[in-house]
Amino acid sequence: MSENCHERLRGLEPHLRQRLKGQDHLLPLAAAAFHRGELGLAAPDRVRGSFLLVGPTGTGKTELMRLCGNYLFGPEHLVEFDLSEYGRDDAVARFLGADMTDCGAFGRAMRGHTRGIVLFDELEKAHGRLWDLFLQLLDPGHVTLATGERLSLAGFYVGFCSNIGGAEAMRMEQSRFASVEQMVLRMLGQTLRAEFVGRIEEKWVFARLTPEVQREVCALRVADETARLHGLGYDLAVSREALEFLVREGFHRHLGARPLRQAVERHLRDAVVREVFARGVCRGVVQLDPTGRRLIVRSG
Repeated sequence: MSENCHERLRGLEPHLRQRLKGQDHLLPLAAAAFHRGELGLAAPDRVRGSFLLVGPTGTGKTELMRLCGNYLFGPEHLVEFDLSEYGRDDAVARFLGADMTDCGAFGRAMRGHTRGIVLFDELEKAHGRLWDLFLQLLDPGHVTLATGERLSLAGFYVGFCSNIGGAEAMRMEQSRFASVEQMVLRMLGQTLRAEFVGRIEEKWVFARLTPEVQREVCALRVADETARLHGLGYDLAVSREALEFLVREGFHRHLGARPLRQAVERHLRDAVVREVFARGVCRGVVQLDPTGRRLIVRSG
């Protein structure tokens, strides 16, 4: 591996610190796992790394995997499955194919890919028959489609996201994170098959987001959206009061940061629309209007 590749690997953890807030305890673990995999230290016939990401919803589990995948491989090398769509009796047939002419959703999604990340979200909602398949994915690291084709995952990282223990963790607001972590890991052992948990190399418990972290996450989303709008010709700065409004609108006690991006995009875009219709242009400072219910743009 070239020195340029080494430098890029060393830049993974700083990149994660810039983009993922409130989970500093996990970032060195994530960086180390991908360092091992990219340096070729994993067994050649198994996946490069396997992860189980658990904790409250909306705390960055899926986001962490996406950030790692985009940074190391590009977005086209991230394959995602929502396992809530595979909760019926026909889950395996839909996933692997129903007959010799059907390669299933997995075969179609993996076509043309030789490396990257395969991410399974909502693990606890998968049909029980999929668990044997997951065991094969992890060890020996391949799966056979209904067509007879055998797909190897030796060049991939495999992640599973779950909200197991998340609700209980949210109720432990006054507890030390170490206690919360122990509780969530204990629930994993009680809920999931032992042979599955035993084959996962990394088990990461995500912390609930404090109000301070919520503001940091909101500021990131606002920066992303205003940069995108700037590229469309709309030059905006966002006031502190507008940011606080978006924090209130975008965060939910039980859903965490999940609704935030939608709230930021909707409110900022609506403010742009009102300003364009009123003045024909849109540049200035986004502020809270006197009613306190919507955002407006004050031109400079």
